[in-house]
Amino acid sequence: MIPAGERSGATGSGGRRGPEGTGQFSALGLYLADPRVEASVLGLLEAVEGELRATVTSADPFVTEAARHLVEAGGKRFRPLLVALGAQFGDPTREEVVPAALVVELTHLATLYHDDVMDEAAVRRGAPSANSRWTNSVAILVGDYLFARAADIAADLGPEAVRLQARTFSQLVHGQIAETVGPRAGDDRVAHYLHVIAGKTGSLIATSARFGGMFGGASQEHIEALAGYGETIGVAFQLSDDLLDIASESVQSGKTPGTDLREGVPTLPVLYALASDDSDAASVRLRKILATGPLVDDDLHAEALGLLRESPALKRARETVRSYAEDARAQLAPLPQHPARRALESLCDYIADRTS
Repeated sequence: MIPAGERSGATGSGGRRGPEGTGQFSALGLYLADPRVEASVLGLLEAVEGELRATVTSADPFVTEAARHLVEAGGKRFRPLLVALGAQFGDPTREEVVPAALVVELTHLATLYHDDVMDEAAVRRGAPSANSRWTNSVAILVGDYLFARAADIAADLGPEAVRLQARTFSQLVHGQIAETVGPRAGDDRVAHYLHVIAGKTGSLIATSARFGGMFGGASQEHIEALAGYGETIGVAFQLSDDLLDIASESVQSGKTPGTDLREGVPTLPVLYALASDDSDAASVRLRKILATGPLVDDDLHAEALGLLRESPALKRARETVRSYAEDARAQLAPLPQHPARRALESLCDYIADRTS
């Protein structure tokens, strides 16, 4: 999922730092230099925000309350943002653009309800999670309701939108299953992890960017470029969140540093450390601690966190994040020079820099 950023400035194309953007975009490191494009994007996001509440309303007041729970908790609306930016390469005023953004955001929100059940989460976006406020069964059913609302809106957009939303949903489910089951014997654990992220995170972000181009009326070449960018930047953002969980000294990642480590979640730096054959004392000690699983002991947790922060594994993970960010930038090559393209490039700079 897309995490909160740690600073308001963002680097523009070529690594130059641009002026601070609006508060709406600063936490994502997004730099919109053109006031007209910024106004267009903000207008689309405001329309989406208003429509979200109306869209999840049910004849049953309880369903309405539960379905609005995460809508009203807020969020960065990163997926609608990519729809809005993708539409700039065509005509962002087309009436299909806002419904397309609703489809991807509703799909995303539905996955959060299901994720919290699987993770047994108590809090989501600073509020009690739906499963802790009500029950697991209610949270699952509300997630299903949101998927249904997304499908209903997609049907109004046409068969291709329905097909893409269904295929994206399939990728999301496959990614979750792969994460739940874990790698098979003999599988490369890093490759498996990257596959999971591409399914769980990258697929919907790719569809978001694709929908923006599609329903804005962009050319097929530009639509494919946007979709490729979306999947790659989605993976890069999730990997950078992994690094912030280890490298940050504050709550830059939106949670207490070392949370994944404490819970035994094998993120990229941990997987690199476990796969390392470095024979120095620090690397050997780190592998021994990580092999024990969740680090609930405070002393072991602190020791492992310190060793990871100084490890070659963290350096290698940073290089991987930068590689994905640069790959995402390369995906934009077919797009014309446009303020929206420069905004998308600024995300690449931000991700490459935020964990360095």
